[in-house]
Amino acid sequence: MKISPGAVAVCLVSNSLISRWNEKYRGKRGPTDVLSFRFDGGAAAEVLGPGAGAASSRDSYLGDIAIAPAVAQRNARRRKRAFDHEMRILILHGLLHLMGYDHETDNGEMERCEQRLRRELRLA
Repeated sequence: MKISPGAVAVCLVSNSLISRWNEKYRGKRGPTDVLSFRFDGGAAAEVLGPGAGAASSRDSYLGDIAIAPAVAQRNARRRKRAFDHEMRILILHGLLHLMGYDHETDNGEMERCEQRLRRELRLA
């Protein structure tokens, strides 16, 4: 994917926090497993706090990925996957969103790309 080191911050957050963000930024109630916040010059600090993405240059910083481990664990059990495997899948999913993909509007483009990358990264 050719993403430079330090281009993304991955933050683990509580169900209550990801629920608030899910409603505020997506208009959806309840916790979700992963949310991505593309860097736009100020949103990272607003969402994840001061210092989010600070180690990276503004030119190469993509944004932040928030993951709710409790939701990820529940999904991993339901899908019969190891927790660390599920976390890798969520990070990949979040990265694709940071790169501009949107599975809610792109007629399956993100899904196809994610499935191809999951096979290549042995996450299928």
